Amino acid sequence: MLSLRSAQRYPGGCPNPVSLRDWGCVVAIPTSAARLAAARECPDANPAGEAIPSPDGPASDKGTVGGRLDAGPPGAVPGPGGGVGGVGPGGPGAPGSGGRGGNGPGGSDGGGGPGVAEPTATDGPGGYDYAGFSRLAGELTEPPRGVYRVRYRHLLSQAHGGGVGVMLLVAAAPLASVTLLLWLMSPEHWLHREYVSDLERGADTVMLVAIGLIELFRVVNVASNAHATWVARDPVPVRAQPGTRVAFLTSFVPGKEPLSMVRATLEGAVRIEHDGHLDVWLLDEGDDPEARRLCDQLGVRHFSRKGVARWNQPSGCFRTRTKHGNYNSWLDAHGDEYEFMAVVDTDHVPLPNFLERMLGYFRDPDVAFVVGPQVYGNYTSAVTKAAESQQFLFHALIQRAGNAYGSPMFVGTSNCVRVSVLRQIGGLYDSITEDMATGLEIHRRRNPATGRRWKSVYTPDVLAVGEGPSTWTDYFSQQLRWSRGTYDTLLRQFWRVGWSLSPGRLLNYLFMVTYYPMAAVNWLLGALTCALFLGLGASGVAVESQLWLMLYCDAAALQVGLYVWNRRHNVSPHEPAGSSGAAGMVMSALSAPLYARSLGEALLRRRSRFVVTPKGDSASPDCAATFRTHLVWAGAFALALAASWLLDHAHTAMRVWALLAMLTALGPVAVWRTGLWQERRARGAVPAVATAGGKQEPGASRPVGQRRRR
Repeated sequence: MLSLRSAQRYPGGCPNPVSLRDWGCVVAIPTSAARLAAARECPDANPAGEAIPSPDGPASDKGTVGGRLDAGPPGAVPGPGGGVGGVGPGGPGAPGSGGRGGNGPGGSDGGGGPGVAEPTATDGPGGYDYAGFSRLAGELTEPPRGVYRVRYRHLLSQAHGGGVGVMLLVAAAPLASVTLLLWLMSPEHWLHREYVSDLERGADTVMLVAIGLIELFRVVNVASNAHATWVARDPVPVRAQPGTRVAFLTSFVPGKEPLSMVRATLEGAVRIEHDGHLDVWLLDEGDDPEARRLCDQLGVRHFSRKGVARWNQPSGCFRTRTKHGNYNSWLDAHGDEYEFMAVVDTDHVPLPNFLERMLGYFRDPDVAFVVGPQVYGNYTSAVTKAAESQQFLFHALIQRAGNAYGSPMFVGTSNCVRVSVLRQIGGLYDSITEDMATGLEIHRRRNPATGRRWKSVYTPDVLAVGEGPSTWTDYFSQQLRWSRGTYDTLLRQFWRVGWSLSPGRLLNYLFMVTYYPMAAVNWLLGALTCALFLGLGASGVAVESQLWLMLYCDAAALQVGLYVWNRRHNVSPHEPAGSSGAAGMVMSALSAPLYARSLGEALLRRRSRFVVTPKGDSASPDCAATFRTHLVWAGAFALALAASWLLDHAHTAMRVWALLAMLTALGPVAVWRTGLWQERRARGAVPAVATAGGKQEPGASRPVGQRRRR
């Protein structure tokens, strides 16, 4: 196992990763010498929340390769004017005679035109540019004189590849979807059948309503993405105030998270640079002796609430066996010792510039917390890759749109929060998704010192690299918890306090919290329409098929076009530049049955519990029972198809829809079985290499069915 050591110790770079334990060396990034070309100068001060264009600066004809650990070709791309931009995402090329922007998302030519979004510098396993992606917001600037307010840059600006064409696309996409909805639901298209039973007439009405809701939800989805594209912006990073007292925290649940993973996270944490007082803490749920020894070895402070009745309650802020209960217990014991609390999940290794890139925004006295994106360093399995791609819209677009209203969502995987704010609201909220609930509570409160509402900042900088679910079992567990937490927030909290938000923040939250419910209801309505038509012959509307197909294709093409344009703002260092993100879209479709299941459990008030997603060697294996929800839905659609033939309810479009829904439900099962087949084939294809003594060489292929002993 590789430990986190200096870059000099591993001159040849890191091996390909299988878990966070194996790539710890990638976070040893030189933060002072490695800088991008054409650094952004500090823009003029402007009112808080007002977006500013990319600043002017001197012409640049040559950049530097920043953040590389190992030698190799710089991969810089010559500009048409002869300039070469620094490798790595971030600031635009300095205005001048053809200076090129940094390679990667957000890079742009000096004087206009998009940069080459293709990270080629390698500072991590697999050639991933973690160093460059930790500076996506641009270079640090000096704060202006006087009262500081967070400043922003529009993603729709020319410097980020925007223009009149993109603005027209943003306007046309929702307009086309609204046009389709209004045309489809026009009264002259309503179906009126005579000489049918009341049951069939009622089924027609239900079909009409279901079709209208499905199209309405699609309009809301397109409008949400168009709105986010229009208002999305990045903060202008500033240097942090020196001398602050910071606690860096991560938690540990013995038995659920391997100690080797905790070691990698803590070794990364003790290398974080901060001009002030910094303590690293491990919040140990089980008071594990091995964890204590690890903390002593690394100079990390250890905390456990085990055995303290006050901190182990059946409900509330100190609820036992929950993440928020663990953190609130630490806050109760040690919170007064610090100004800020930085947090990563146990499976996330922070980069050395974690605090350098986050703390500067707290110069604005109204900033309550700063959050960053989530990426998965164990980028090897199909599940992990698709799970990260699925988060593209949220981390690359929706959170950036939240910056327009000072209300990006609180994300527990990578954040920094003002301790006094948590004190004000009584600690982290009691919820299985405590981050969303806590952020909502903060956004409706005011700073007692200024009288203004607390705000948050989302930085696109990738400042911690995590470990995502690698099996379907763990992925399903994660999605069920996230969706159930959103439903609980809606049912228990949002309907009571959401209306106390400002109009912009309310709109931003509505777009965020309605994602899971709309996906779930869409799936249920699709199943309902299939059952009504294929089983009862119901049909809510009667339209000309060719005209419907034309309007639908136009609306879908504009929707996809908007999605594809936003891919240039991807914050993932793993997905190739120019990739379509199709895996993420497919993953969202495959998850719809899970969202429907958790919605039903929430409406039935079934007790929810916090489940830690197993990681590393503790990952849960897949089995047939993993896919029981999907198999039930596949069976339901298969029955509907069989009924359509038995009852002679033939309509090609409805049968195709039912078939696609059935294949969607069977998709995860097919991927799982294909993976097992490929694994067996790979083990059986390569013959075992035997030595003269008859022993199998280490690493040689094993016969099918033979397992390595642990």
